[in-house]
Amino acid sequence: MSDAPPAPDKAALRDAATIVLVRDAQTSDPKVLMGQRGAGAVFMPNKFVFPGGALDPDDSRITLDHPLEPAMHRQLAAMPVTDAAPRPEAMVAAAIRELWEEAGLMLARPGAWDGPLPQDWRAFAEMGMRPSPRGLRYIFRAITPAGRPRRFDARFFLADAATIDADLDDFGRACDELSHLHWIEIAEARRLDLPFITEVVLAEAEEVLRRGLPESVPFFDNSGPVSTFRRIA
Repeated sequence: MSDAPPAPDKAALRDAATIVLVRDAQTSDPKVLMGQRGAGAVFMPNKFVFPGGALDPDDSRITLDHPLEPAMHRQLAAMPVTDAAPRPEAMVAAAIRELWEEAGLMLARPGAWDGPLPQDWRAFAEMGMRPSPRGLRYIFRAITPAGRPRRFDARFFLADAATIDADLDDFGRACDELSHLHWIEIAEARRLDLPFITEVVLAEAEEVLRRGLPESVPFFDNSGPVSTFRRIA
C-alpha cells in the first residue's frame, strides 16, 4: 500500500470570480472583452470566455481601496454552499486579479499599498495602484453541474472599462491563458463558440446595461442533486 497522499479531487467545488468588462457602455453598441481558452485546456477548451478564474489564498489578504457597497457585500455573503466560503472582499479581489493576469488591465486607483504584498499583486504596488471595487456590479452567480472535470462556484461582475486609465487595446501585459483577446459587440459575441453559462451571463449583462441593476442576483445553484434557479436578494 502506498504511503503517498491521495491525489486532489479535481472535481471539488472551487470559488471563482469573473469580470464582464464593457467598453462604450453608454452607447447603443457596447462591447465586451473576451478571449479564447486553449485547445488543450481541461475546462472549456476552445471556448470564448470573459477573464476570470479560481480564487487564490492570497486574495483573502488583499485590502481594497474602498469598501464594498452594502448591498453587494450582503449578496456576495449570502447562500454559502461550503464551510469555508470566502469573504466578499476576496471574491472581488480575485476578479480584479484575474482581469490583470489574463488581460493586462487594472481596475485600480492610485494609492500606496496597504497590507501584505503577495507576489501576484506586486505589479499593482510597483505602479502605485491599489485594487478598486468602485463601479463593479455583481450580476450573476453559477455553480458548475456535477460530473464536469472542474467545478466552480463562480461570481460574475460587470465593470465599465471607462474606469481604467490605460490603453484598452494594449494586452501586452497579459499572460497566455487566453488567446484572441478582443473587444466585440454583444450581438457579435453571441456568434462565438461560448459555454452555455457565458451565453446566459452575456444576456444578463446586456439587460443590466439597458435597464439597470435589479434588486436581486440570479443564481444557478448546482450544489445539490437537483439544479435550482434562485435569486439572491
